[in-house]
Amino acid sequence: MFEEFKKFAMRGNVLDLAIGVIIGGAFGKITTSLVNDLITPLLGLVLGRVDLTALKIVLRAANETTAELAVTYGIFLQNILDFLIISFSIFMFVRLINRLKGKEEEAPPAPAALPEPSSEEKLLAEIRDLLKEQSVDHSA
Repeated sequence: MFEEFKKFAMRGNVLDLAIGVIIGGAFGKITTSLVNDLITPLLGLVLGRVDLTALKIVLRAANETTAELAVTYGIFLQNILDFLIISFSIFMFVRLINRLKGKEEEAPPAPAALPEPSSEEKLLAEIRDLLKEQSVDHSA
């Protein structure tokens, strides 16, 4: 069973997937930081010094025994913005890859090797060679 798992884990597709997940996780962190630390504060400033993460609808105020119950739609909006940036970035990356692949496919194919001569062509070549030999023998 261990050998079978080792074969499975060492396949190219599994390794590519693992690398993709790791890079995707790191890219997600970078994008989240971009949204949380740069875009959201700037957007809040443009909208009149509003902190998007603080936007919420309080359903039940906090008291001594219970915590506040609220719908935090500002965080939801921030996550939507995060998703849109990641989606657009992936779209642009896939578009770039497809264009590069398209240019590779448009390249002219390498010339094919000459086909094997037919039996008639071989026979004619032999006759030609014999005639050449005879003409050389007669002139000598």
